[in-house]
Amino acid sequence: MARRKKGEAISGWVIVDKPLGPTSSDVVNRVRRAFNAQKAGHAGTLDPLATGILPVALGEATKTVPFILDASKSYRFTMRFGAETSTDDAEGEVTAESAHRPSDSEIEAVFPRFRGMIEQVPPAFSAVKVDGERAYTRARAGEEVELAARSVEIHKIALVSRPDADHAELEISCSKGTYVRSLARDLARELGSAAHVSALRRTRHGPFREEAAIPLDKLCALGHIAPAPGPRVHLLPLETALDDIPAQAVSGEDAARLRKGQGVLLRGRDAPILSGSVLATHRGDPVALTEYRQGELRPVRVFNLVN
Repeated sequence: MARRKKGEAISGWVIVDKPLGPTSSDVVNRVRRAFNAQKAGHAGTLDPLATGILPVALGEATKTVPFILDASKSYRFTMRFGAETSTDDAEGEVTAESAHRPSDSEIEAVFPRFRGMIEQVPPAFSAVKVDGERAYTRARAGEEVELAARSVEIHKIALVSRPDADHAELEISCSKGTYVRSLARDLARELGSAAHVSALRRTRHGPFREEAAIPLDKLCALGHIAPAPGPRVHLLPLETALDDIPAQAVSGEDAARLRKGQGVLLRGRDAPILSGSVLATHRGDPVALTEYRQGELRPVRVFNLVN
């Protein structure tokens, strides 16, 4: 007899405003407990020293995580000039120093070199795998970690404020895989200075924006003090992650076929013009993520939603 999973079969997205301190896994565990959900996962790690948007998927929404992992992101961060560190943030040991404090115009003058596709070496203290092991594990053990450069894209970069000569606040929009710590390090080197990230906040992740996020402590408090639905008022439908994917309504009979892993032919003059990933729905509810090829919807991920 199969063991019953602990918790409830709750599905959807929760957009958490992560505070300073906890790891992304800590946040996921707290959200799962707040909802008493059977299953939870996050879409894109935030370092303990970073704050801001951490999308958490519950239940069947975990099947849509890859679409969010591939999405672009926006960050607001502060560079502290004067010292480069081993971790490229405030936690590391100082590895290089500089007395040069670039002006606003000097900072903005180098931005064109960092817009578009750039080559970037991730920080030694990062989750990139080296021979099957996380780089930060090796770095913490005292190993010299050499990581290969990778291509990332910076869509936008702007200087937001200059609190003092030692600090510059910037905003960027970028592709997946971009390390803000590496960007700050490389910007400072280009300016003939040294710097590290002293504050970092993710303000957007794909379709999820800062104004829609709920602080972690507030969300967890709802699980204790509020009557039903409690934290569920902040649960977004799983298809929220699939805004860029076309949807195709199917009949009840075709929905049943898709749920069994069988393809569905879309024939006739009224057959839609589709290609690639398509969300199949029945009466507005998501049925399956499919691939549309040669007139047929072929299920890739089937959703088992409990009403």
